Amino acid sequence: MSFKYLLYEKKGRIAYVTINRPEVMNSISPPASDEMWEAFSDFRDDPEVWVVILTGAGEKAFSAGNDLKYQALHGSDPAYMAIKTPGGFGGITEHYYCAKPMIAAVNGYALGGGFELALKCDIIVAADHAKFGLPEAKVGLIAGAGGIHRLPRMIPQKIALGMMFTGRPITAQEAYRIGLVNEVVPLKDLMSTADRWANDILRGSPLTIQATKEAVMRGLDMKLEEAIYTVFPGVDRLFKSQDFVEGPLAFVEKRPPQWKGH
Repeated sequence: MSFKYLLYEKKGRIAYVTINRPEVMNSISPPASDEMWEAFSDFRDDPEVWVVILTGAGEKAFSAGNDLKYQALHGSDPAYMAIKTPGGFGGITEHYYCAKPMIAAVNGYALGGGFELALKCDIIVAADHAKFGLPEAKVGLIAGAGGIHRLPRMIPQKIALGMMFTGRPITAQEAYRIGLVNEVVPLKDLMSTADRWANDILRGSPLTIQATKEAVMRGLDMKLEEAIYTVFPGVDRLFKSQDFVEGPLAFVEKRPPQWKGH
């Protein structure tokens, strides 16, 4: 697959999506969102790929979020307001469900919609110079691609509101301290660290991991007792799979399991 605004490749069981607009700090325009939707949909639907890593090109920015220059040029056009990328901003922030693990490798500024893209991912690995923030209030916008809802669910409410009211960014180290980031490393080690996380995930049963993500995300909207007694579709799929037999058998035979993903 060939794209204008991003790079998309697959290596074994891992897919890589790289926002490739370093000249504008990897900001996202509607055409770029459309391409991201196409890439992430391909990842979601490919049974041979089990983990995705999202990052940005260059050393300065993961993504500065919404392409304000594009909006300034096109925002007065009624057709612009009618633009709606499937999956929302970046193709993933709204109405996008994927049970496969998603890793954000944040190589610099993750601001506004760029931060919202990282929040949508399941694991965040950050370069030690990265910064995270939702500065929408300073430009008369709102973090409507999930930021106003996801951030207060992930960190203490007052910290989240403070970030959104002031627009002040936080460092990678502070993001790690408050539980937003899984690991902080030097930039030179960022992608190898993201690969390590991906390969650690691949050692487990893909169906178990997908069932776990599905149950966690859907269970958050339920009362605890209801969630515990609900058999989610991914769990049912796991119980009927070859991998459900393979895992215990490999353990007894003292060998690495050969996961099939079905």
